[in-house]
Amino acid sequence: MHVWRQFDEVPRDLGATVVSIGNFDGVHRGHQHVLRRARALADELGVEKLVVVTFDPHPIAVLRPEHAPPTLTSIDTRVALLAEHGVDAVLVVPFDREIAAWTPEQFIDRVLTTPLRSRAVVVGANFRFGNRAAGDVALLREAGVERGFEVEGVALDGGPQVWSSTYVRQCLATGDVAGAAEALGRQFTVRGAVVRGDQRGRELGYPTANVPTPGNEAAPADGVYAGWLTRRDTGQRYPAAISVGTNPTFAGDRERRVESYVLDRDDLEFYGVEVEVAFVDRIRGMVRFDSVEALVETMRDDVERARVILAT
Repeated sequence: MHVWRQFDEVPRDLGATVVSIGNFDGVHRGHQHVLRRARALADELGVEKLVVVTFDPHPIAVLRPEHAPPTLTSIDTRVALLAEHGVDAVLVVPFDREIAAWTPEQFIDRVLTTPLRSRAVVVGANFRFGNRAAGDVALLREAGVERGFEVEGVALDGGPQVWSSTYVRQCLATGDVAGAAEALGRQFTVRGAVVRGDQRGRELGYPTANVPTPGNEAAPADGVYAGWLTRRDTGQRYPAAISVGTNPTFAGDRERRVESYVLDRDDLEFYGVEVEVAFVDRIRGMVRFDSVEALVETMRDDVERARVILAT
């Protein structure tokens, strides 16, 4: 997988490409449907390289930051997922107001014609681009006739359900991690380095690996979940009961975080370790308890419910 973060990093001898363009946040099943068609078209045309053009930051974060949605995947995670789905190279366009001002024709000439030498372009059927989103698939197709590349607009469904990043965020906002997983084609995950917390979980008999949740990154709604914690350095995976939220039982806790208790283990140290937390199903919403005893009793029940969910 080649990753280019500036236009001048693209090799001059790249050769013909098939290109797909979009934010690809989450690389959900709709995106995967587009990528499968792009890969198939590349094979039909005898073109070796499938290149994805994506944007960092998200264009809305530049143009209307107050409306920017939380991201489902960091750019590094997005690139890794694209590689898993047959993409050979990714051009990460450093989106800013200058690029936002490009006309559709300027975008085509400065990205698709040179430097990518597009032989074909495959995008979602509702794809828009250029200043004030003036460009669409029809305009792209007309430009392709003049410049020598084919264009296909693909519906983001691949079946009866239309998948979108917005739909995944809506699922997460209600704690429906199973619905999010269905749309993504995999379990939703949160990644990060484990930080030292207040160690209340350890004092209560349930030590947790704590990962902060930055405000610009999506996470499930506050509550308790069953899932898996994986060390990214070794690949070791552990069954876990996972709490998302600010721990309202204890006054003063305001930092939102993902806390994972590895079932039946109190001998593991994860401080500073990069982990991935995968969410399988929701156990309950977040509750404020009147006593520590009531909290511990419910945590015991959470662990048992997590065990049953993960066993099935």
